[in-house]
Amino acid sequence: MAKKAFLFPGQGSQYVGMAKDLFDNSVEAKEMIRTADEAVGVNLSYIMFNGPEDQLKQTEFTQPAIFLHSVVLASLIRTLRPDAAAGHSLGEYSALVAAGAIQFYEAMKLVRQRGLAMQYAGTVMQGTMAAIVGLQPKDVEQLCAEASSAGIVQCANFNSPGQIVISGSVEGVKKAMELCKAKGAKLVKELVVSGAFHSPLMEPAKEKLQNALNDTHFYDARFPVYTNVTAKPVTDKNEIKKLLFDQLTSPVRWEETIQNMISDGIEEFYEIGPGKVLQGLVKRINPNVKVLGIDKYEDVYQYI
Repeated sequence: MAKKAFLFPGQGSQYVGMAKDLFDNSVEAKEMIRTADEAVGVNLSYIMFNGPEDQLKQTEFTQPAIFLHSVVLASLIRTLRPDAAAGHSLGEYSALVAAGAIQFYEAMKLVRQRGLAMQYAGTVMQGTMAAIVGLQPKDVEQLCAEASSAGIVQCANFNSPGQIVISGSVEGVKKAMELCKAKGAKLVKELVVSGAFHSPLMEPAKEKLQNALNDTHFYDARFPVYTNVTAKPVTDKNEIKKLLFDQLTSPVRWEETIQNMISDGIEEFYEIGPGKVLQGLVKRINPNVKVLGIDKYEDVYQYI
């Protein structure tokens, strides 16, 4: 049997109408979604199903929405047993629930608090992010170091070969963008974001996140979860908690994560949640592995 891994998407994969067909077709999904609304204290499902898109795009709603959609799908899957999991940024929380390291209800509250904390940090310390395509990681890191004289900037996501996201203060990111263009990047594009995620500008969110993590019970994971901060597998509950805290201001080492999973024998990847972002990244990292997506009820039905 081929070794399988579940992958869980992060911010940016949301869409109006997400998880509505799960709610309509599955009693279990309906119960989980109603429980989630109660846990976060807002009518999250209404925003997910109906929008408006501008509201769904707000970090405080986006994060719990994507998390909920992903975790509902993972809990409906009965006939697929993952050997490992990973999640992109927010998706790491979904992966940990799938691995039994956090209980659903507590995780729902935790993700809501993370979203609020990150939105707060984005307002207090306004920053931006930019995608850089066509340069080597070491070059982008070097250019960010040079640009730091203008303001804070660092690599935030190492997504796939030649696709890196940088994050920091407006001045720092703009300077790094100029330097990357001059270095010959194929594409340099500022992203529409509500904060400089995975950079030191998320510092104001740390205390709020730490408090939320302390209020959450953690358990050893049933199978390894490859973490964003180290790109390596972890099952120990204390290590999991520490790495979720560190993740807030550290880069997401996604390319390395997928390469490590493949080296450890994973042959099939299933993206569990809204959208197809991670499927695209995995194909760019290694076109030879099998990649599938489970987003809608019709996708998950065959695995129930």
